[in-house]
Amino acid sequence: MKRLWAPWRIKYIKSSGKRQTKCLFCQSLLSKKRNYVFIKNKYSFALLNIYPYNNGHVMVAPNRHTEDITSLTDAEIIDLFKTLRQVINRLNDILRPQGYNMGMNIGKCSGAGIPEHLHLHIVPRWEADTNFMPVITNTKVISQSLDDLYRKLKSYAKSKSNQRIRG
Repeated sequence: MKRLWAPWRIKYIKSSGKRQTKCLFCQSLLSKKRNYVFIKNKYSFALLNIYPYNNGHVMVAPNRHTEDITSLTDAEIIDLFKTLRQVINRLNDILRPQGYNMGMNIGKCSGAGIPEHLHLHIVPRWEADTNFMPVITNTKVISQSLDDLYRKLKSYAKSKSNQRIRG
């Protein structure tokens, strides 16, 4: 028998059904400990989803705590999409996906897991990333550890600037 090892999911399993009192995005942005935030810009930031649908699942959120997309200023919207572009550039170079699913779930009834803080999901996709596992066993195989991918995404900007200096 083969086993799938995903120890990072135990926190999710144990907390299932419990109401979180603090905003995950606000906590992640302000925290001094590692929290998988790999881009921080003036009005937005990007972090790895610790319960990913696929390898490289990232969320981009405004720094300001809001659930209302219409409350974002023009500067916040522009910065949000600049951060999205930075994420896509990093994922393209590091993971080389063949496509992406992107979307926002606004409001609890739309499926938003954290409806009180607006965020955009970016999920890299490959032609061969679907198989029998989710259908037969209700299990998704994620092929890379969060820590490994985080290190690569975090060090990406340094490696790009070093290439420009050498080139």
